[in-house]
Amino acid sequence: MINYVWFFMILAGVITAASKGQVHLVTEGVLKGSEQAVAVSLGLIGIVSFWSGVMKIAEDAGLMEMIAKALGPLARRLFPSVPRDHPAMGSLLMAMSANILGLGNACTPLGLKAMSHLQELNKGQDTASDAMCTFMALTSSSLTLIPTTIIALRLTHGSATPTEIIGPILFATSCSTLTAITFDLVLRRLTRKR
Repeated sequence: MINYVWFFMILAGVITAASKGQVHLVTEGVLKGSEQAVAVSLGLIGIVSFWSGVMKIAEDAGLMEMIAKALGPLARRLFPSVPRDHPAMGSLLMAMSANILGLGNACTPLGLKAMSHLQELNKGQDTASDAMCTFMALTSSSLTLIPTTIIALRLTHGSATPTEIIGPILFATSCSTLTAITFDLVLRRLTRKR
């Protein structure tokens, strides 16, 4: 589906440029965008490496385990179908902890592992379970304490105070997470009533 959206956007851009007699702007835009993508990527390498190192130190120091332990009671309420001692619960907690700490790179493999464990518990193998849907909603809306990627982007673009975004990000992600949890619970109850 997303391929169709991108194709439509590209086609619309080319048609618009052609109708105005400025097709050369398409080529210029592609070249300029590619150049900016490479420049931003190179600028991010050092900063993301630094923050990944800091987060790895925090992980090795046990910060993720502490967060996972603190999230345990909440996770048991959000995922009532997942047994407390099943590997899925551990994977869920670690993925949620990584997201909270802004470790998107660590969250992806942990999230995939959590989903594979949840699939083991899933009765309908061709349909996502309630726990899978809840996990996707939480991962998509994730509460973030340290938005490392945004801090890195702000720093590469010359922000004098790149970390001032932490407060607004914390507020926004808190709102999105609470909204996701609320809608998940409401939709879960509605589907049970049917």
